[in-house]
Amino acid sequence: MSNQDYYETLGVGKGASDDEIKAAFRKLARQYHPDVNKEEHAEEKFKEINEAYGVLSDSEKRARYDRFGKAGVSGAGGQSYQDFSGFGDIFEDLFNGFGFSTGGGRSRRSPRRGRDLQMQVSLTFEEAVFGVEKEIEFSRDETCSRCSGKGAEPGTTPLRCATCNGQGEVRQVRQTFLGQMVQTAPCPTCSGRGETIASPCTTCRGSGLERKKVKKKVQIPAGVDVGTQIRLNGEGAPGENGGPQGSLFLVLDVKPHQFFKRRDQDLILNLDINIAQAALGAEVTVPTLEGEDKLKIPAGTQPGKIFHIRGKGVPHVRNKNQRGDQIVIVNVAVPTKLSKEQKELFEKLAESLGTTVKPQEKGFLDWLNDAFGG
Repeated sequence: MSNQDYYETLGVGKGASDDEIKAAFRKLARQYHPDVNKEEHAEEKFKEINEAYGVLSDSEKRARYDRFGKAGVSGAGGQSYQDFSGFGDIFEDLFNGFGFSTGGGRSRRSPRRGRDLQMQVSLTFEEAVFGVEKEIEFSRDETCSRCSGKGAEPGTTPLRCATCNGQGEVRQVRQTFLGQMVQTAPCPTCSGRGETIASPCTTCRGSGLERKKVKKKVQIPAGVDVGTQIRLNGEGAPGENGGPQGSLFLVLDVKPHQFFKRRDQDLILNLDINIAQAALGAEVTVPTLEGEDKLKIPAGTQPGKIFHIRGKGVPHVRNKNQRGDQIVIVNVAVPTKLSKEQKELFEKLAESLGTTVKPQEKGFLDWLNDAFGG
C-alpha cells in the first residue's frame, strides 16, 4: 500500500459526498486508464486512483481511514486494491466509453426499441378546455412495402456477413493488467447489420425502411393546456431486429382567447359595468364558454370586485366531472363623453352628494384654436 493521501489522490476534500467521490474517480480513471493514456506512469497512477476509491467509496473503510489513516485499512484482513472486482458498474460504464466490453454486452443483432418522435398540435382555447378529436398527419419510417424490411430486391436473399458471422460486430481480445478485455466495433463489411445485400431493394435502397405520411385520429382530453404532452405508444419509429416501435409525443399549443384567460382550472373574465350599475346594483349578462349566464351585481360594487361563477371553469384532465370556476373581475367604466342631459344629471348628483362641481374652462389649446380660427 502506497503512502498517498486518498483525498488528495482523487482531488476532493474530506467532507466530499459519495457522489462527488464517484464523479472524481470516473474523471481520473478515464484520464489515466493505461489503454488510453500511454504515458510512462499512467498505469501506476491508475492503480493509486483505484486504491483511493476502494477505501473512500466504502463507508466503513473511509471511517477507519479518517480516524487512523492508512493503518486503519491495512494489515491483517486488509484488502489488496489491485483486485478491482468490486467496481462492477463503474468499470462497465468506463470501458464501454473506451469501446471495450467485459463479454456481457448486448449483441448488435438483439431487438432494439425504435426512436421516439415528436410533433406539435395546435388547439383553439375551447378545444383545450372541452377536449376534441383531432386528425393529425406526420411522417415516419415504416417497413418497406416492396422488400418487407429485408433490404434486398424481391427474389433475392440477404447473405450472412462472412466477416462477423452475422453478429454485426467484430471483437478483439486484449490482455490488460485488469484482466481480459474485449474491444468491440461495428462490422466494417456490413455496417453492423450482420448481413450483406448483393441486390439492394430499389425502393428503400437496402435500408429496409421507407418514409411515409401517416394520418391518425387522436382524442385530446378536456382540460389540457399549453405544453401538455400526450404519448401515443407504438406510433414512433420502427424498432430494429424485431424490437418494438417507439412512441409519438404530441406537444400541445393553445391559441389565446379574445376575452378569457386561464389560471390553472379557473377562467378569468374582465367585465365592464357602468357607474349606475355599480352604484344601484343590477343583474347583468355574462358570457361563458358555454353561452350566456346571469350575474347579480350588488349595489355599491367597487372597481376590482371579484365574483365566482361555480363550475364554469376548466375540467380536470384526470376527472372531467371536477371543474374550476369562472372568475369575473368587475371594472367600473367611467364615461369619457356625456350628453348635455347626462352632464346635468351628474352635476345634480354631485350637488346632492355635497360635491361642488365647476365646469372646466377652456384650456390653452382651445384658446389658441379660437384665436387663430382653428
